[in-house]
Amino acid sequence: MDHPRSPSPHHRSRSRRPGRTAFTALAALVVGGATALTTAVLPTATPASAASLVPVGSGSYDDALPAGATGPSDLNGAPVDPKVTEDFTGPAPTNEWWSSLIFQRYPGNPYGENLYAHPATYKPHAGGLEMGHPRTPALAGGGLKYEYPHTADLTLGAVGLNAPATRVTDSGDWTVTARWEGGPTLDVTIGQGLPFAHARTDGGDARVAFTSSPDIWHQDGSTVGATVDGNHYALFSPVGAPWSRSGNAFTAPTGDGGHYSVALLPSPDALADFAPYARSAVTGSVVEYDYDPGSATLTSTYRVLTESVGSGSEGTVLAMYPHHWDHSDDEVPGLSYPSPRGEMKVALGTSFTTELTTQGIMPSLPTVDSADHERLRTLLDEVLAEEAHFPSPGDTYWDGKAMGRLAQLVPIADSIGHTGARDELLALLKGRVEDWLTAGGSRGLHYESRWGTLLGYPDSFGATTELNDHDFHYGYLVSAAATIARYDRAWADEDAWGGMVRMVIDDVAATEEGMFPRLRSFSPYAGHGWASGHSGFAAGNNQESSSEGMHFASSTALFGALTGDEELRDLGVFLHTTQASTVTRYWQDHGGQTFPDGFEHDVAGMVWGDGADYRIWWDGGDEEHYGINYLPITAGSLYLGYDPEHAGAMYESLVARTGGAPQIWRDIHWAHRALSDGDAALDMFEAQWQTYTPEAGESKAHLYQWVSTLAEVGTVDTSVTADTAHYAVFSDGGTRAYTAFNPGTSPITVTFSDGTELVVDPGSLASTVGEGGGGDPGNGGGDPGNGGGDPGNGSGELADGLLHPTADGLATGPVATEGSVTVPDAGGANRDGAPPADAVVLELEGVSGAFTGGSTAFTLPVDSGDSVANAVQARVEYDFDGNGTDDRVETYHYFATNDLSGWEAYTQGSGPSSTTGSFADLDGGTVRLRIWSALGSADSQIRTGGGEGATLTVPFAP
Repeated sequence: MDHPRSPSPHHRSRSRRPGRTAFTALAALVVGGATALTTAVLPTATPASAASLVPVGSGSYDDALPAGATGPSDLNGAPVDPKVTEDFTGPAPTNEWWSSLIFQRYPGNPYGENLYAHPATYKPHAGGLEMGHPRTPALAGGGLKYEYPHTADLTLGAVGLNAPATRVTDSGDWTVTARWEGGPTLDVTIGQGLPFAHARTDGGDARVAFTSSPDIWHQDGSTVGATVDGNHYALFSPVGAPWSRSGNAFTAPTGDGGHYSVALLPSPDALADFAPYARSAVTGSVVEYDYDPGSATLTSTYRVLTESVGSGSEGTVLAMYPHHWDHSDDEVPGLSYPSPRGEMKVALGTSFTTELTTQGIMPSLPTVDSADHERLRTLLDEVLAEEAHFPSPGDTYWDGKAMGRLAQLVPIADSIGHTGARDELLALLKGRVEDWLTAGGSRGLHYESRWGTLLGYPDSFGATTELNDHDFHYGYLVSAAATIARYDRAWADEDAWGGMVRMVIDDVAATEEGMFPRLRSFSPYAGHGWASGHSGFAAGNNQESSSEGMHFASSTALFGALTGDEELRDLGVFLHTTQASTVTRYWQDHGGQTFPDGFEHDVAGMVWGDGADYRIWWDGGDEEHYGINYLPITAGSLYLGYDPEHAGAMYESLVARTGGAPQIWRDIHWAHRALSDGDAALDMFEAQWQTYTPEAGESKAHLYQWVSTLAEVGTVDTSVTADTAHYAVFSDGGTRAYTAFNPGTSPITVTFSDGTELVVDPGSLASTVGEGGGGDPGNGGGDPGNGGGDPGNGSGELADGLLHPTADGLATGPVATEGSVTVPDAGGANRDGAPPADAVVLELEGVSGAFTGGSTAFTLPVDSGDSVANAVQARVEYDFDGNGTDDRVETYHYFATNDLSGWEAYTQGSGPSSTTGSFADLDGGTVRLRIWSALGSADSQIRTGGGEGATLTVPFAP
């Protein structure tokens, strides 16, 4: 565990017990009786057999667990299978409020943990399902957490039931049906927002046992009204099958149909409202959403599926969360419940509908003219000059943050005309993203068929063993892919790298069941995600970094738009817009109706099923308790400033708590401060920009661009919308600034609701202030906006450092005609590091350019056909003054090819095996690329030209 005040978060072991110091009290609260600790697992992916690699376009995944790696496991490390019945179909959902029913985290508990459905709570055991309703919050952990802990009022069961386990038989978007088999069989369907629990028995009569003597205020054959510990319930058995009481238990003959229901009532008077729906059994749930860019609205319908099991009305009773009823015109009968999220209001029928305004999702902010562009250039060059751009060994989270950090810099470099930095950054991103999307190397993705999930190795924070945090981790990869697609549309084609990116997105938020469950990491009724895969806590499931969930949403919308996939874009808009209506409300008490009296904190670091906690998953400072729900700062973070006054209050709250300006994650808090006061944020940056250390996913270049832009344009203005998914409007009190992004391949005119129009070129970001950057995403190459030019084979001047290998040498401009270069086989010898006489030599002579401080990058699409045991190797040689002596030589580790058809990407990400000499300026010098077969007995091909040919990026500019 990092030092408690480390500027980098060693965070989010969300579904394991925290281990030390301040964590002790929290652990007792959320885990209950479990005492063992788990540790983060960081296995390195080992080379897989060719038979286990499944190609998807240019990438691949592994369908066999990498050697030495661990998949979904219980607390003791033993593999676990989904706890489902034989008639369960489809992939296993995880990361739900009810996940402990399907993922047995604790070997001694085959039933499940507390389940917080809201307004009711539940807990399964051998005799059935406990039901309760905590009405009054309690403070725990010295006031750091508020909670509505589950306390049983009754148990739904069947006469003679004694089940050895509980299993899942079916589920919907927010409902689940669990089964007990032991003597008789009991199925119970419960759901978020459902005051009814619907039960079916087979082989035994219905049995409802109260935990204490109930006050019976209504008894009429098949309907019983009872109050216990202040909570009101109604029991409904089949018509003609009356309830019988024995002590505190009620039984009823359920017959062949086997159905009975129990309803949690707001008051005894509500019985008349509930009774018509008692025999309308809920069988499923689904959210249906429709995004209309023209009107900037997202319409969502929350629908339950029901089946009549007797006389009565169709539909059921639905308790709406505040983020529902605050944006719904559906009539409510004046009935409500208290809950950890505030007042839940009752609606009757099969569905209700909400309508939210979509405020736009931007890929980046424009760079304003008042910013110091030379400073930006220097800061970008400093990043490129770093010794290591990615962690070692790296994992799905920390590699992700590194990719996200670089991705934010690409459009900044483009906006100031620093095309060399732009392309070098893109090359770095491509190398690492393609590395993750290609199985069989030191990192990659494994498809776990038992659970229907993609597991990334190396991993961290229980992403593979507990299925934690997939949206947090994979959002960075999708963000990097969207940035690449912005400048190279062909790269993101389905038959190139887009197929694997879409698999990553589907793992988190598939819209249809197939290889993956529907909306794994997003709980549509709750309006946000759940971090833990198994939800194995007494406090239910939890969500800490809501902002990283939002990051996945914005990245998904952008990748969908850039690849012309409107369905994917609309999914991202749905996820982002819906969560924007919940995050500040439930994590920051926006509106003042969520946090209970006595909870003396302005933010929650984590939201739990039973409440919320100021603390986080590591022993961090106050700045981290606030900032974990801000980072990463991207243009998709503008939702944090939809109410600038509230954003300002959050910053002032932190200052009051710490007794001064933030010292940890200063850049994250300056960026957040800019959403309410850009001038103040810019002043703070200017005073400390040379001395502070950026947060791990942030950079000085990005922060400076962010605060300088917001200092000029003002705060987010939500009163103006636009007829596109990608826009933002700002106001400084008197003047509005308009921005919009065009992900398509033809010019568009964006119309704002106040009548302003903005013409936006393809792949570009337009703004009424500053430069947004962009290129032609249809050109398929790494040189945005170039679209042509003299290939320059053999010699020429460097335009931006990007060279294109051809059969004749290295070209300084894109080559339209696709071709290939043959690399002769190694004749069965091992020639690792020793280029033979028949090596392919491609060079550019008589070239001049100033060293930018960056590094070499390359992408070589390679294919060895169906041959095995082949590997190609590359060396880049620099003769800076053209005197015939190589002044710098970089030899890279060889790249082992597979025996499947299709191009594979060999990049500088494989790492150098040796490097000699230092960089200097080129003055009539020579750049040479040497490629040979290090291993194997078959020729290989290097793809050249067209939109997907080989590229070599050298760190020089005119």
